[in-house]
Amino acid sequence: MLKAAYNTSVAVHAVVRMRLCFVALVIMYVSAGHADEIVFNRDIRPILSENCFYCHGQDANKRHADLRLDVREAAIDGGAIQPEDPDGSELLSRINSDDPELLMPPPSSNRQLRPEQKELLKRWIAAGAQYDTHWAYVVPRKAPLPDVKHSDWIRNPIDQFVLAKLESLGLSPSPAADRATLIKRLSVDLTGLPPTPDEVDAFISDTSDGAYERLVDRLLQSEHYGERLALPWLDAARYADSNGFQQDGDTWQWIWRDWVVRAMNEDLSFDQFTIWQLAGDLLPNATQDQMIASGFNRNHMLNGEGGAIPEEQRFVNLFDRMDTTATTWLGLTMACAQCHNHKYDPILQREYYQLMDAFNRVPEKGVPTRYSSRIRVAPPIIELPTPENEAKIAAFEQQIRELEQTRQPFADAAFAAWLAGVSSDGNLQDLPKLSDELKELIAKPDSERDQQQRERIDVLWRKHFDQHVRAELSGTWPDTAKLEQLTRELKEYRNDQIPRVMVMSDAQPRETHVLDRGQYLSPLEQVSFDTPAFLPPLPADAPRNRLGLARWLISPEHPLTARVQVNRMWQHFFGAGIIKTAEDFGVQSEYPIHGELLDWLAVEFRDNGWSMKHMHRLIVTSATYRQSSRVTPELLAQDADNRLFARASRFRMPAMVLRDWALASAGLLNRTVGGAPVYPYQPDAVWEALAITKERDFTYPISSGEDLYRRSLYTFWRRTVGPANMFDTSNRQTCRVRTSITSTPLHALTTLNDPTWVEAARVLAEHSMQQSADLSEQLAFVFRRVLLRTPTDADRARISRAYQRQLDIYSAQPELASELLSVGSAARDKQLNEADHAALTAVCLAILNCDEAQTRE
Repeated sequence: MLKAAYNTSVAVHAVVRMRLCFVALVIMYVSAGHADEIVFNRDIRPILSENCFYCHGQDANKRHADLRLDVREAAIDGGAIQPEDPDGSELLSRINSDDPELLMPPPSSNRQLRPEQKELLKRWIAAGAQYDTHWAYVVPRKAPLPDVKHSDWIRNPIDQFVLAKLESLGLSPSPAADRATLIKRLSVDLTGLPPTPDEVDAFISDTSDGAYERLVDRLLQSEHYGERLALPWLDAARYADSNGFQQDGDTWQWIWRDWVVRAMNEDLSFDQFTIWQLAGDLLPNATQDQMIASGFNRNHMLNGEGGAIPEEQRFVNLFDRMDTTATTWLGLTMACAQCHNHKYDPILQREYYQLMDAFNRVPEKGVPTRYSSRIRVAPPIIELPTPENEAKIAAFEQQIRELEQTRQPFADAAFAAWLAGVSSDGNLQDLPKLSDELKELIAKPDSERDQQQRERIDVLWRKHFDQHVRAELSGTWPDTAKLEQLTRELKEYRNDQIPRVMVMSDAQPRETHVLDRGQYLSPLEQVSFDTPAFLPPLPADAPRNRLGLARWLISPEHPLTARVQVNRMWQHFFGAGIIKTAEDFGVQSEYPIHGELLDWLAVEFRDNGWSMKHMHRLIVTSATYRQSSRVTPELLAQDADNRLFARASRFRMPAMVLRDWALASAGLLNRTVGGAPVYPYQPDAVWEALAITKERDFTYPISSGEDLYRRSLYTFWRRTVGPANMFDTSNRQTCRVRTSITSTPLHALTTLNDPTWVEAARVLAEHSMQQSADLSEQLAFVFRRVLLRTPTDADRARISRAYQRQLDIYSAQPELASELLSVGSAARDKQLNEADHAALTAVCLAILNCDEAQTRE
């Protein structure tokens, strides 16, 4: 309870701080020459949305006093607003009232307008109380590039927008980062892997024109680019390797994950990336990859527990698809409309279910099918046997054929005896399970049958025998037990080992109804597929299904999709989006300080073939991205959260990247791209809490050899118990498009004690000792691989003292040295002195835990 209260308190304070910082920036902007200008979306809508719309918005069921303030005409008709007449406007009277019975917002709401907000409302009404369409619902247009004073700083149009804003506030951009910082920054953002010392040296020494751009292009073409850029998409797609809930059956959705990596590497245009994932199965002559891509909306949780009601769970899956699709592509929180009209955004409950109709055609039961004690997946699926599967199955089938051949004489004899017996018993047509064809043929006298019919009768009798009689008689034949065992093993192998990726299908259309309060047992009016009225209409000739939905999302007139995507790209490279609420572009979102830049990027994305690599290259080659992340007192005071982008962002690398960075620095990383999940080090009995029945074995199947060192992307992700050494990650149970970075002792406990980190430190120390016997050179070796620089004299002095202290401990207690050096599966060079190796291992572990090592500068 205390933990929950603490987390809630932290979350509330974070939101409050975010909003206060944003308000401070708005005040700065207004004070910089815009004091007389009132912009409804920037100045007025946030006040009304935060304080009024909940009770006076579009949800008629919750509306008080039959008053709407979200629509200008309704607010005027209701007497709340009298344009150009502040004194006659009931709204102003109520917000300034001293009577708690009349005061708005009411005291019970725990909301209170600040004096400056009241003044803004008064000025707005005096100026005519004009409303504007919410900025995110207007189709983006490229504004003319703004004029700037210091044009020599600009490298591409991004910089022009950023610099113009800074100059309007009397600020200047930060100097460019040094080249060692830039190659690290690019490597973290584009591949998630450290450059080699030689690559760092080559970039630092290459001062020719285009050196930076050539580095960017090389990283964009790396096969590891797709692995890095796939990570945020997997969070959005709630990708995991199991279903969740107590049963938590394993799945084969890693096949979809590998497709995402390939699509990123091949720069599949985002419009096709969208269509394939939302409706790849509906494309004409859909390819295997297009079918696999549609697995995006089969990544949801699946409840296979005994008490689960299939139809109820099917609706849970439908609601999840709606939430995930809306958040990922529209940047809207639509879940409210599952039960009632949205209280803030113009989304009606009816429109929610009209949109959901596109997903209500999947031939699914709502619960997974048991293929083995381990595998639980829900059709529709596609089977994708590997060459290894095919070889194994062929071997089983060959053994079975060989046994059948040895048993054939017994089968022939049994058939002959059986047929003779039934023929002598009288009326053959009375035998059970005879096919209609056989009945018809044997009903004829033999004299009326031709030779072909007689031969056909023989075939049909043997078929009947093999299907319905043979099993009862074969128990006494040779090798029966062995044959049954092989047949059982083949079936078990097929069920447990053949990959079956879950995909979409429209093979089972259903009626879709509005549900009373979202309850699946309470259907109301029937609806058919359509898009929300506040967004562009679906073209008349568009298919009324998921394919039509996907094409509508990437249509030129759509105001949200491109904006939402480029905002998340910006978030990836700057730690926060231009709109910080990446999951919510609705009326509760913040007003964009850099709105013109956001719109310019959206149109640029759309007009350049929806190329993600083009946008990533554009962002990282800007002067804005190349700035130093060092913060001046002036910037810290005026823009602590770096919403103006007057410097580069500085943040801890994601946990997955940190682990990969440590393994790569130690030379342990297995860089194989793609494949089935692996099981690296985890705490003992990490899945033990799931083992409450004997239905399956939840012992953690730790990998061995090179699989221990695969990239974190390939770590098996169990929904009920996520990887214990991955912090600040999505739980992969629901869609998440905004990262959160926390700092707790658990993080340091992980990076100081997890076997992956300790083993990486041990192997890194070993490599350095094999390179040189001199401590100074050993430290330089480590620094160059972890921090991408050489140690300073001060670094050497501090680390040498730390090394000596550790050496004294391990020399005095050799058993501690042996214990430390035994961590991990990688073989150790036993020619190295244990005390020396342990001391340097401790030092390497400390360097891996330096702020500089774990931070993307």
